[in-house]
Amino acid sequence: MPAPRLGHPLLGMGVGLRSVHYPHILAHQPEVDWFEIISENYMDSRGRPRYVLDQIAERYPIVMHGVSLSIGSTDPLNHEYLHKLKALAGSVNAHWVSDHVCWTGVAGRNTHDLLPVPLTEETLKHMVERIRIVQDVLERPFVLENPSSYVTFACSEMPEWEFISRMAEEADCGLLLDVNNVYVSSVNHDFDPVEYVENVPHERIVQCHLAGHTNCGTHLIDTHDGHVIDPVWELYRRAHQLTGGMSTLLEWDARIPEFPVVHAEVLKAKQHIADELERVAKGRNSSRDDSPITSGDAAIVTEPVVPHPAVLVTAEVE
Repeated sequence: MPAPRLGHPLLGMGVGLRSVHYPHILAHQPEVDWFEIISENYMDSRGRPRYVLDQIAERYPIVMHGVSLSIGSTDPLNHEYLHKLKALAGSVNAHWVSDHVCWTGVAGRNTHDLLPVPLTEETLKHMVERIRIVQDVLERPFVLENPSSYVTFACSEMPEWEFISRMAEEADCGLLLDVNNVYVSSVNHDFDPVEYVENVPHERIVQCHLAGHTNCGTHLIDTHDGHVIDPVWELYRRAHQLTGGMSTLLEWDARIPEFPVVHAEVLKAKQHIADELERVAKGRNSSRDDSPITSGDAAIVTEPVVPHPAVLVTAEVE
């Protein structure tokens, strides 16, 4: 059997590192398993953000998560960006580097948004070639995340789970399974989120993201501004069962509460894992028939207009 997580370590339960929490982390050194950083927040910084990151990297495992690689763009790969990414990864001894299955700009302009790609054979070939180049440059494990999406391309030739599965296999890279994004997209595009989770290559899932989202009535937006809802926890339990365990990270990027609140949210994952193990021990079916996941379970409508989280995680200035 293939090694789970491509042989990469199971880091436990982590939190996204945000500057608002720097004082708490430095003062209290909380019992966090690991931190994930937004790569662009630190690549060009020589000020306080890097000073704090260097201290944190001495005590905690670090994973890097980017929002500007634009792996799906038709622009040439930005090798200056890649070499900065590689240097940062070496500096903080990042366990792996991740980004998104998307494009973020064209003609040298960055939209600061995670734009969806058409799911075609041509796109797949294009992205696989670029992923291989990125991996050769980084010389470090590379992982790609399924983004949330809000439009469907008429030209798409396959479901997203087939696209990212073939991409990961052909490019020989890891996957970051964002179960909140799966749920958000499933409501927006009317597909079965359980089918998605069950049909990706589980041995390639290196990491998992959890987050809150906003229900706008006709659609969901991946805002990272609140608690994880029950249907997303159900998907997480299923994914944990299928993968045998993933390094799990909570994202909270808007209306960020105090650090203990964010930390407590990701620690809920341990209880959900325990619940899943109990189900298995009792011989119960933990699939969709046992705990249905439907769009009707989505979070309560809060705000009619909200920004996409890619806008919220652009480089901070301190």
